[in-house]
Amino acid sequence: MPNLIGLDLAEMETILGAVAGGDSGGAQPRFRARQIYDAVYRQRVVDLNRITNLPKPLREQLQNSVALGLPTVERVYDSSDGTRRYLLKLDDGKTVETVWMPLGAPNPRSRQARARAATHGSDAQENSLEEMGRATVCISTQVGCPVNCGFCLTALMGLERNLTAGEIAGQVLRVAADQGVVANSDRLNVVLMGQGEPLLNLPNVLKATRLLTDPQGVAISPRRITLSTSGIIPKIEELGHAEIRPKLAISLNASTEEQRRELMPITRKYHLKDLIAVCRAYPLRTWEKLTFEYVLLRGVNDTDADARRVVKLLANLDAKVNLIALNPGPGIPYQTPLPDRVASFQAIVRRSLPCFLRKPRGLDVYAACGQLKRMEVANAFVPIGSNVS
Repeated sequence: MPNLIGLDLAEMETILGAVAGGDSGGAQPRFRARQIYDAVYRQRVVDLNRITNLPKPLREQLQNSVALGLPTVERVYDSSDGTRRYLLKLDDGKTVETVWMPLGAPNPRSRQARARAATHGSDAQENSLEEMGRATVCISTQVGCPVNCGFCLTALMGLERNLTAGEIAGQVLRVAADQGVVANSDRLNVVLMGQGEPLLNLPNVLKATRLLTDPQGVAISPRRITLSTSGIIPKIEELGHAEIRPKLAISLNASTEEQRRELMPITRKYHLKDLIAVCRAYPLRTWEKLTFEYVLLRGVNDTDADARRVVKLLANLDAKVNLIALNPGPGIPYQTPLPDRVASFQAIVRRSLPCFLRKPRGLDVYAACGQLKRMEVANAFVPIGSNVS
């Protein structure tokens, strides 16, 4: 039974014709598919009976022929810093992880803030997760990951399968529904930095991006969607040719070819000099910069000499650097760098490039960058109502 989540408008028109054409005595008008598309992606309806602008006989036909299902919340893990890690169950029983990170100041224009002000007055405290003015959802693109980065817990899982476009976009819809946010008006950011290498599932990633950015649907700006890759060079070139695409972030993590081969074996196939070359040729949009992510490992890649080599590697690129002090985990043979080493590295890089230190989120529930491995913690639960819109 096909799932409507993940279908574009043309595919919904085809499905509608196949489902309703014969039994209803004729093809449905094309605007019916638009009504379904609007209900699924803009209104985030998860029950076909709630699409009340469809005739009841058509709703009944659809219920017998198609599914309208988001990933199911199997477990959630709440961090002391407000981050929430979701374990989501897919139709085949496999699970992936998605992370909600509330960031920034409360947004007085959000739906929740307006409702609270109407009930309790303008001085009401606005501190719930869904009222944050700039939240981020970190989503997965594969079940597991085939790229064996030595500092990443997800790499220990191996690859189970690619996610469909519906399963990728469905993570955003599920978390947005759970948090009570509206993706476009509540300034939701999306990062494809969860489980998996996005560029090894590029067709589904691009389709999910089109669905998430469609102004007639979820309507998230492409400026607020970022994809992170270990450096699959042919796919970076392919991504650059896509009309609608996420912003590009490169997981760099080393200042030399030898160092990167040790930390990221994918470098044996896609060499560092070739990766930098393809980045120089990448067709940036007028508002866009490349992002280079660099996980700092104590005594491995965190020296001042490393920092100077990074500056040289990225010279004359329209780019910024995000530093990440290693988020530790069992089975990872590296240590988090000392704070003064991080500060020194950042100071050197930022003389030449914008350089930011990413604050770890959700460390206490294994929700931080590089920690997604279905780790169990004591405070897991399933929130009431989390699997309904």
